[in-house]
Amino acid sequence: MSRKLAFTKMHGAGNDFVVLDGIKHSLPALEPIVQRLGDRHFGIGFDQLLVVRPSRTADFRMEIYNADGSQVEMCANGIRCFFQYLREAGHTALDELRVETLSGVVVPRYAGPGRITVEMGPPVLAPAKIPTRLGDPAGAGPVLDARLDLDGSPLRVSSLSMGNPHCVVYVDDVDAAPVETLGPKLERHDAFPNRVNVEFVQVVGRAHVRQRTWERGAGETLACGSGACAAVVASILRGVTDARVRVELRGGDLDIHWAGGTEGVLMTGPAATVFTGTLELEGG
Repeated sequence: MSRKLAFTKMHGAGNDFVVLDGIKHSLPALEPIVQRLGDRHFGIGFDQLLVVRPSRTADFRMEIYNADGSQVEMCANGIRCFFQYLREAGHTALDELRVETLSGVVVPRYAGPGRITVEMGPPVLAPAKIPTRLGDPAGAGPVLDARLDLDGSPLRVSSLSMGNPHCVVYVDDVDAAPVETLGPKLERHDAFPNRVNVEFVQVVGRAHVRQRTWERGAGETLACGSGACAAVVASILRGVTDARVRVELRGGDLDIHWAGGTEGVLMTGPAATVFTGTLELEGG
């Protein structure tokens, strides 16, 4: 016996997603099938799976799964696609929504055709809340250019949370950065008890950086919105960029603005539907 699972494939600056609608459709238990759905040869393929759910505390709730089956707190490119999907599917006509995530309520809003601005909230700088063992465990942060020992060699990294943990590594040439080798080692380093997303950042100018990201549970992706926010916050705190920065990613550009202090980080970028379809689930 088989069951058909309806899905929508989307992307935000090349960071690709599959959206499942738990309001329109009765969904099966997801944990056993996430890895199959995420397989790019035997399933649909995605960086993250996004699930639409009703919420008691906001307009909607977004569940996020990595391709390896792990559930995560927040995905900034994902929430832009989530917002776009809700409007295209007829769930809402509002230009601004409150979306419940594991990291709290996030507010995306319409910024023109195919573009969404997301109020990401203020960055989390306290080591214990990121969480990281770098810096003063009882301190308020920030964790900037902290020494981290990796395979017996010292490395300088910065760390903060944008609803999910990030480790920022500055490089002279992002195209030559050892993303595939250094990324997985940092993701699972003891300094990051919940694992970590790793940003490799090249500062081009006061308003322009280039970035590649190794996402925990997904590997290198073409874009990471929360990672772009983390990279800009770290760069502002280090004094190497201004408050408004264009982040050049392999899948496209994001515009990030942070006024500092307890102000929220604003991220503006694209979201697009690629195709819709159904997948046969055996035993459903």
